[in-house]
Amino acid sequence: MPPKPLSVSLARRALTQSKSAPRFATAAYSQFAPARRRCLFERPRSNALVSCRRTFFTTPWRRLADIDDSFDPRQQERESDEVDVCIVGGGPAGLSAAIRLKQLANEAGNEEFRVLVLEKAGELGAHILSGNVIEPSAVNELLPDWNSPDNPSRFENVTPATKDKMRFLTKNSSVPIPAPPQMNNHGNFIISLNEFTKWLGERAEELGVEVYPGFAASEVVYNPTDNSVMGVATNDMGIGRDGKPKDSFERGMEFHARVTLLGEGCHGSLSKQVIKKYDLRRDSQPQTYGLGLKEVWEVLPENFRKGEVTHSMGYPLSKDTYGGGWMYHFGDNLVSIGLVVGLDYPNPWLSPYGEFQKMKHHPLYSSVLNGGKCLSYGARALNEGGFQSIPQCAFPGGALIGDTAGFLNVPKIKGTHTAMRSGMLAAQAAYSALTAPKDPGTVFLYDYERALRESSIWKELKEVRNMRPSFHSALGLYGGIMYSALEAFVLRGRAPWTLRHARADHAATKMAQLCPRIEYPKPDHRISFDILTSVSRTGTNHEEDQPVHLKVKDWEQHARVEWPRYRGLENRFCPAGVYEYVEDEGMDVGVRFQINAQNCIHCKTCDIKAPSQDITWTTPAGGEGPKYYLT
Repeated sequence: MPPKPLSVSLARRALTQSKSAPRFATAAYSQFAPARRRCLFERPRSNALVSCRRTFFTTPWRRLADIDDSFDPRQQERESDEVDVCIVGGGPAGLSAAIRLKQLANEAGNEEFRVLVLEKAGELGAHILSGNVIEPSAVNELLPDWNSPDNPSRFENVTPATKDKMRFLTKNSSVPIPAPPQMNNHGNFIISLNEFTKWLGERAEELGVEVYPGFAASEVVYNPTDNSVMGVATNDMGIGRDGKPKDSFERGMEFHARVTLLGEGCHGSLSKQVIKKYDLRRDSQPQTYGLGLKEVWEVLPENFRKGEVTHSMGYPLSKDTYGGGWMYHFGDNLVSIGLVVGLDYPNPWLSPYGEFQKMKHHPLYSSVLNGGKCLSYGARALNEGGFQSIPQCAFPGGALIGDTAGFLNVPKIKGTHTAMRSGMLAAQAAYSALTAPKDPGTVFLYDYERALRESSIWKELKEVRNMRPSFHSALGLYGGIMYSALEAFVLRGRAPWTLRHARADHAATKMAQLCPRIEYPKPDHRISFDILTSVSRTGTNHEEDQPVHLKVKDWEQHARVEWPRYRGLENRFCPAGVYEYVEDEGMDVGVRFQINAQNCIHCKTCDIKAPSQDITWTTPAGGEGPKYYLT
């Protein structure tokens, strides 16, 4: 099968934006000449080849004006490309959809069927973070030999889960409690989802999927005739912090497709727009979220128990805050440790990062970490709404897949298998729709909606639908634990009622004066660390001279409203030190709101938790953000 073409413009952008791109882009770019601008460069599997077989973009090149300074190059028409399916997000859901699409096309002899994956990270997996104990049902179906010793391309970094432990923590002790059946990890594997995603990307490319890391889809492109989604556009490059084009300016590209699959992960920026435009939540409850913070440690051999899976509830979180910790022993002397905090917590003095650092000093965790070395840190928001919060997933011209739609099974603490399966179901529906003998027009994936309701995703999420919202009762944590035990061991999802989520997470925050102030101990820099030290372990990088990608309608108004009420909530909920209130006597409230966007690790907590909902997370330049390792 011949490799797919790559335009000179795309090669140039890949070369400058992506850490991984030079392996395919350098050869193409080095052969670039103006006279051959419309000639295409093959995306190689091994060697870079040159071909003029198919034009990658259709719009003509226009030189930028260099005399009339009033000319704004952002008004120039974008280059564009036509593909069969465009997938936004190179995570487990997006890559599973891409792999399944190419499997179907190749089996049918339709090798010209084009599947494109756009990933905002500089390389696949760089923005991926999860626990992760994977239930292998979906990957077993997608790639049956993924872990077979006879497969030379198998995923090797797999640790079978051998022992489960569940503990309720007080400040200095841990009490064994029965784990619900959903948390039984027999037959599951501890992995780094960061590494697994890279491996999935390699399998996708082998099948002929066009994977472009470092390309941040920043805009949905709509069909002007029927208002359906006809693709996406990547962001413009070379815009200064003042919003003006620099000498390095380059217009973004449009990717047009009859089907666009959005697999951006939790609270995706394009998904938000599409959900609102088509009112996809009209029959569902609002989504609720958690913030997961994670570190990977190399521990002393005597503290390492390969395959052991530990979960905890209770300390350090108060009874009105949902959440829990984990510790997974995997690989060679590696431990994944983390804490999830429900973002519907009421006390604005709470810092999820501070709670995580405090948790590590509990004897259950410190006995393992003592003498070890922290290798990596990261944080991301995750969907916790479950069954009640699943929106309509199909829209005119595309669909939502994976964590974008909210398929995380919270009591099971797993979402990779459901994300992958949703991508596979969407791929099957998309391929059937695109190859059906009917008049070409706007595609609506009715089969995907039907397949979801008939799938294991729907069944397992419906069974546990009442567990997460049960923690909203007056009994808080204790009431939730008791009700969840009833659901897990007795009702097993057969209850004739469905509990509702109390409110949106941002609306749960109380005024600072109504809540006890929380003081966190100083880090000892052996087990606990200050936030900037942790951010340095994420590999985060953003070009300084670019517009701030964290949009606030009015910075001064934000400070005037939020500071008196919440006394710096943003500084505490952010796990990367992005937001600050700086003393400034010239301001009405005595402080100035400041955003250190270079620190942003793309967790999107600010977009979710800000009480006035006036902070919007948008994509920065492609290839920027964290570069996670082993997460």
